[in-house]
Amino acid sequence: MNCKRGSAARMAAGGAVVLLYLPPMNKPAKSVSSTAPGATAMAREVLEIEARAISDLIARIDQRFERAVELVLNCRGRVVVSGMGKSGHIARKIASTMASTGTPAFFVHPAEAGHGDLGMVTRDDVFVALSNSGESAELLAIVPLLKRRGAKLIALTGDPQSSLAQESDVHLYAGAEKEACPLNLAPTASTTAALALGDALAVALMQAKGFTRDEFARSHPGGTLGRRLLTHVRDVMRTGENAPRIADTAMLMDAMLEMSRGRMGMTAILDDDGSVIGIFTDGDLRRTIERGVDLRTTPIVDVMKRDPRVIAPDKLAAEAVEIMERNKVNQLLVVDQDRRLLGALNMHDLFRAKVI
Repeated sequence: MNCKRGSAARMAAGGAVVLLYLPPMNKPAKSVSSTAPGATAMAREVLEIEARAISDLIARIDQRFERAVELVLNCRGRVVVSGMGKSGHIARKIASTMASTGTPAFFVHPAEAGHGDLGMVTRDDVFVALSNSGESAELLAIVPLLKRRGAKLIALTGDPQSSLAQESDVHLYAGAEKEACPLNLAPTASTTAALALGDALAVALMQAKGFTRDEFARSHPGGTLGRRLLTHVRDVMRTGENAPRIADTAMLMDAMLEMSRGRMGMTAILDDDGSVIGIFTDGDLRRTIERGVDLRTTPIVDVMKRDPRVIAPDKLAAEAVEIMERNKVNQLLVVDQDRRLLGALNMHDLFRAKVI
């Protein structure tokens, strides 16, 4: 039986009547040009509007910003950041940035705060509220409770005369003359401005607290930044028999055998005290062979590279990378203050440690 899509059909089957509904088929999508007309111009206009929104904030940085910084510096608790909708997404980012740069902070959803999460906020905290209009009902509903609790309130809005701005201890303007949205409706330039102002506040606090690279690394142990700032040479170097070495009385053939055993593309040459006096690498071996040198009768001291690049075990592995790249070498010997060999590392060790 022929049935149109989107219609119900009756079918007789053994005296029973069955209703069969065939859903309408989706209409084929209209072909869209790979390059939408005006897209490039629109993109540039969006970036210009958002850049202008940020640059316009510069002239508004004044004593109120300093007061906001002082409030947070004198805070004995934490910074609680909150906002609804798009402002909420920006608030989460600001809280995250503060937490990772030395200012303990977390995000609280204003609607959830009105249903119990306000218990996370204490009188020792500073509450940072984001709302472009400054009239977010969810935020305004909890402001009296925050005030009664004794927490300080910093408001980031686009309207200094708004209810939220008037209720705050410090108001910071974070608005925009116009949104980048063609309809001037979707939060675009205003959220960019709020994010930039939040970053400015976080970085100002970071500087005021004297936040260091080591402290930053301790907040980022799992990422590339943390590995570069926390991993030391002693953590990745090869030690003992895994660090190829021969005595300065050895022959070139001995060096070749030790290099093959150690699989590091080099061997260290040590004096009687175990101090490094030279290094011999795969590259040195190739150049030596090209000169027709006798491998069995040539002393290693005649062909080794004297005073090789070395590094201390307590240096950052990132410094080892910098030395290798600057001097165009693939291996480094690790020594103590008397140049006694402690270990060795090469580029592959640094790759495995994800320092590079």
